[in-house]
Amino acid sequence: LFCVVDMHAITVRQVPAELRNNTRKLLAFYIAAGLDPEKNLIYPQSHVRQHAELAWILNCFTYMGELNRMTQFKDKSAKNETNINAGLYTYPILMAADILLFQSDVVPIGHDQKQHLELARDLAQRFNSTYSDTFTVPEAYFGKVGARIKSLQDPMAKMSKSDPNPNATISVLDEPNIIVNKIKRAVTDSVGEINYSDDQPGVKNFIDLYCCGTGETVEQAVSRFEGQNYGVLKNTVAEVTIEELKDVQNRYNEIIKDKKYLDNINKNNSEKASYLAEKTLRKVKKKVGFIV
Repeated sequence: LFCVVDMHAITVRQVPAELRNNTRKLLAFYIAAGLDPEKNLIYPQSHVRQHAELAWILNCFTYMGELNRMTQFKDKSAKNETNINAGLYTYPILMAADILLFQSDVVPIGHDQKQHLELARDLAQRFNSTYSDTFTVPEAYFGKVGARIKSLQDPMAKMSKSDPNPNATISVLDEPNIIVNKIKRAVTDSVGEINYSDDQPGVKNFIDLYCCGTGETVEQAVSRFEGQNYGVLKNTVAEVTIEELKDVQNRYNEIIKDKKYLDNINKNNSEKASYLAEKTLRKVKKKVGFIV
């Protein structure tokens, strides 16, 4: 299951038409990247009401102290001081509902979501021990490389689509000349050597990007660039990134034109996801004492 999280998106103010458009775009991205909608359920979160229903029940099993410890809330609050809303605070509970609703065994995440997955595990175990086995306790899956891609302008921060600096991120739809320019402007350091070290976060980030695009190991990448300068590293990463995105972009540009095709996938997959979700939600409702 691959959920387009439009409900999570509204913790930040959205332009309605843009949100609808972006939801379709992300569906098209998933398909262009290789997910077959006949074999995978790709659907908008808001089309499956069980996400919100389970989230409310899990709210009542989550402690304030757990939410207060969430570092992402602190980070996002600092960036959105004019809109620190309750949804931003309880965001991790909705994420837990997303996961537990479908008895997920494995959840692929980046390191920035590790804390949220741990909350989902805690809530599953808490609910199971209070009543009886209801939820599968999920495990995290981290990619061998690319689980922590950093900003091109601040290699100590994660690369984020909400970054106000357009040079900080690479978009899937960025044209080749834009990718080249962003990478050329990216922050490195004054060391002048190519090492995979926390002391050189900008260089380390480029090696991660290179490995994501080539499938090489970090050791192979470091060996390949030994003795080279940062210009060679940046040019190579730009070439690899452009090549990696080329097929996805071409496929995306075909798919996004067919609005009827995308809307049919949303409708059909949402119905299938709702059917699966209701199986779990019905058990949960019965155990907490609701009439079902």
